[in-house]
Amino acid sequence: MTETEFLSIAEGVLNQIEIGLERAADAVDADIECSRSGNVLEIEFIDSASKIIVNTQAPMQEIWVAARSGGFHFRMIDGSWRDTREGTELFSALSKLASEQAGQGLIITA
Repeated sequence: MTETEFLSIAEGVLNQIEIGLERAADAVDADIECSRSGNVLEIEFIDSASKIIVNTQAPMQEIWVAARSGGFHFRMIDGSWRDTREGTELFSALSKLASEQAGQGLIITA
């Protein structure tokens, strides 16, 4: 995949994460704010005063996630974004990480 193709796909994924997170937060009335700056999506959990940062790494063709529990790298494998260490799917991992930081169950879908 070219860098241009990666950037286009990754932009769409960041948009899907933002929309999915807003839906999940509304469903459980969680106080979560998202903000974007270029290729960086900052997710702030107001009640726990914590953040998850999602950003794209074009040279490596990866999406990186930094959360309270650690850092994770996701790469497109067979049509889905998978953690490079454990193989966990991106939206599943984000649901788990966001639930931990929000203190309540959140299901983030594309």
